[in-house]
Amino acid sequence: MLLAIDVGNTNIVLGVFDGDRLSESWRLATLRERTADEIGILVTHLFERSRIPLDRVQGIILSSVVPPLTPTMEEMALRYFGHSPLTVDPVSNTGMPVLYEPIADVGADRVVNAVAAYEAYGRESKSPVIVVDFGTATTFDAISAAGEYIGGVICPGIGISADALFQRAARLPRVDVRKPPAVVGRTTVTSMQSGLFFGYVSMVDGIVARMRGELDRGGDAACIATGGMADIIAGESTAIERVDPDLTLQGLRLIWKRNRGGGP
Repeated sequence: MLLAIDVGNTNIVLGVFDGDRLSESWRLATLRERTADEIGILVTHLFERSRIPLDRVQGIILSSVVPPLTPTMEEMALRYFGHSPLTVDPVSNTGMPVLYEPIADVGADRVVNAVAAYEAYGRESKSPVIVVDFGTATTFDAISAAGEYIGGVICPGIGISADALFQRAARLPRVDVRKPPAVVGRTTVTSMQSGLFFGYVSMVDGIVARMRGELDRGGDAACIATGGMADIIAGESTAIERVDPDLTLQGLRLIWKRNRGGGP
């Protein structure tokens, strides 16, 4: 079994692969002050509840965009599973050419998503791919028809925007982001929900259209969404064609195989 770990700014996502099959996945809150032992206890408890023996894990791969937690997760992996993880480095070990400048500045999760999206939706058709990830930030990533990570767009996440409205406007309440009954809100809450929901739908459709206009064979580019709000936004978006909630975990599995000589 392979344990794949993605450390994001809001959540730590863990997935256990039995061969190519994702057999279990979990999500923990990202708390930078947690120790290796605290995380280890949480993770081993999750394994126990799912009746997965720890010694069945024969490899661990780690992607992290939270530098203070990277050594903590590496220590946890070694202490509780007896394996040093393969830590994803866009410069050296993803198997995907990265055209970002400098390469080290691109988030590991963005390249991991790109690897998975190109393998699933671009390699066979030799067409470009666009990935929209609704995380703490909303990111757009472009992969060329040749399988190169080109670059993308970084926007504030929906949650960040909702929090900013609440914190910076004294009379506006905190709201859940959801599709309102109409674009024209009849209450303050539905007016805010309309701005957040339809604003992000329009932003996604507009940015993807502009990215397709800049890409070679951009009209053929599949648009794949992942992340917490992907399902909600995709239902109204005209640009998003598929939602793949496990895209990052699948990308980690593929990078692991490439580094073990078992993949393209």
